[in-house]
Amino acid sequence: MFFKNMLRKFLLFFKKPRRIIIPLSQSGILNWVSDESFIKFQYRILTGKKLNLNTPKTYNEKIQWLKLYGNQETYSYMVDKYEVRKYIKDKIGEEYLIPLLGVWDKFENIDFNILPNQFVLKCTHDSGSILVVKDKSELNYKNANIKLNKTLKHNYYYDHRETQYKNIIPKIICEKYMKDLDSVDLIDYKIFCFNGKPLFLCADYNRFTNHQKIFFDTNWNYIPVKNEYPNNFDLSYKKPEKFDELLEIARKLSKDLVHVRVDLYIINNSIYFGELTFSNMGGFSNFEPDEYNYKFGDFLQLN
Repeated sequence: MFFKNMLRKFLLFFKKPRRIIIPLSQSGILNWVSDESFIKFQYRILTGKKLNLNTPKTYNEKIQWLKLYGNQETYSYMVDKYEVRKYIKDKIGEEYLIPLLGVWDKFENIDFNILPNQFVLKCTHDSGSILVVKDKSELNYKNANIKLNKTLKHNYYYDHRETQYKNIIPKIICEKYMKDLDSVDLIDYKIFCFNGKPLFLCADYNRFTNHQKIFFDTNWNYIPVKNEYPNNFDLSYKKPEKFDELLEIARKLSKDLVHVRVDLYIINNSIYFGELTFSNMGGFSNFEPDEYNYKFGDFLQLN
């Protein structure tokens, strides 16, 4: 039975290596490995390809190059979910920020009595540590405590060696729960910008029900590329009325930056800032067909 289980795990590793390599990275066992060696190793495991850092050509290869040589650590304040609010306020205005209800160093400091019935909790230094609370009376405080405090102790930089996250001081923030009257789930517009110019975007639809990622160019023409999730485009995915404003905001926020993904929402006909991302999916985007890995890579010019 022991050898059977080992064989099953071994086969699972090669079928879905992400299930093993990510937890392995998060465990801290590989923290001693240099950034370049780790990135080469992780890239080989997750893509099955050798990483070309000398003459990178694909989008993923160039993201890996930027992680190593792009001085990404200088962007810490832009990826810190609390500190970035100052940047957004100065660049485009406070009206584009989702209202902040509180910020704390640890879960035990949160006074839930002063919070509304609905709110969103998230850590400031990572991706995924989010708690959407639609009814405070149903919140499992013990599980929330364990999840958020565990996340506070984890340095997200070690997962994919994205140095922009390395020196962030972790905190927990609480934002207003936002709901659009015309849709069940918020549509997340992820706008890919290169040297201050938006060139294409990915619209995330139905993230909590029937998640789809649909790619468009800046004229809202459908791009037939799949990235992890289904891309079944139909005419119901209409160009938003404030599309030009989305692009203009992305242009302002990406000015003087080699590459950044600007995430925005349209909620009840108002635009709100989501986040800035400098290494989309850690540089492991699975584009189908693979030719788009090269097409998107052509947009990213490295100096």
